[in-house]
Amino acid sequence: MNFDAYSTESLMFITTRPEIVFTHGKGAWLYDNNDKRYLDFIQGWAVNSFGHADDGIVEAMHKQASRLINPSPAYYNEPMARLAKLLTDNSAFDKVFFANSGAEANEGAIKLARKWGRKNKNGAYEIITFDHSFHGRTLATMSASGKAGWDTIFAPQVPGFPKAELNDIASVEALITDKTVAVMLEPIQGEGGVLPATREFMLALRELTRKHRLLLIVDEVQTGCGRTGELFAYQLSGIEPDIMTLGKGIGGGVPLAALLARDEVSVFEAGDQGGTYNGNPVMTAVGYEVISRMVAPGFLDGVRDSAAYLRQALLGLSEEYGFNGERGEGLLRALLLPSEIGPLIVNKARDLNPTGLLVNAARPNLLRFMPALNVTRDEIDQMIALLKQAIEASLPEGAATSAI
Repeated sequence: MNFDAYSTESLMFITTRPEIVFTHGKGAWLYDNNDKRYLDFIQGWAVNSFGHADDGIVEAMHKQASRLINPSPAYYNEPMARLAKLLTDNSAFDKVFFANSGAEANEGAIKLARKWGRKNKNGAYEIITFDHSFHGRTLATMSASGKAGWDTIFAPQVPGFPKAELNDIASVEALITDKTVAVMLEPIQGEGGVLPATREFMLALRELTRKHRLLLIVDEVQTGCGRTGELFAYQLSGIEPDIMTLGKGIGGGVPLAALLARDEVSVFEAGDQGGTYNGNPVMTAVGYEVISRMVAPGFLDGVRDSAAYLRQALLGLSEEYGFNGERGEGLLRALLLPSEIGPLIVNKARDLNPTGLLVNAARPNLLRFMPALNVTRDEIDQMIALLKQAIEASLPEGAATSAI
């Protein structure tokens, strides 16, 4: 029987992908089926906290898998308990439910808020979310998202998610009714174009939700777990939310997410929430390895130092080419382009030879950077050099090294 190990024809189409198959990686580098290497500044969409094939993560998986893989979520297991305690010890929350993806954690947050509203606010169920937000791809989380066009793809939507404008507190207050139970937001809208909520807005939002006895939910699937230079992005504003969701970086590359809540908000009853692989010991053992390293002395200082270096490098690039600056927090950053050439630059960067570069255009007029949290200055310098080649290849003839 003939078999092409790299044939992709049996995979269901969900998006346009380049005709390469990645086979292995290490640290900041990925390698494809032709053994070409790529400097990876996407890292699985801010997932691989310590890069590819990290020794500590591999060892944590191997050690736990040799002891216990899946005892059933009907029972406690040691890694889930250890990770839950580590998270509550280092956050404003008291209780943790583990899930497999950020979307699942956000779905759980929606359920928890609605259950709290049924028990404490006469059945209030509406959750105010924001234009340009992204909360996942389940029907409920798509409805909660403010991504353009998502209101019709799988219509009808799940009701109960009026949309406000980020950093406009009046737009939030205008939507509050007796049906409102919570406000839910990303501290930085990653898929929306790396749009940070201001500290002033977060403070005003916490005050407003307390005034109206509403829950404040922070979706930290992309911003949590060290990404912004704090362990959690809500800490940048000095507030304490009622519910938080984590995903992506908490697993360092494996499928792990979490729903965290304050004690008085944790109102699930038996049968309300669950899942076959929730709290899986192999995944939570990895999560413990990841978070333990993040809370170790000096680690977040290193993230902040790398972020400052990346920021200055991007500002220099912007000035050189007459671009529109950069924005973000920590190691979640965007380079603002003067036109919708982002996808072209992404393609040119990937196709560079002999070494490719992986970056992302969250929107056509910007590039998004999500390197591993232990990225080095040398790797940032290499990224900038490769990115300049891709930019030069993408600009109109005669526009290179000048403002466009």
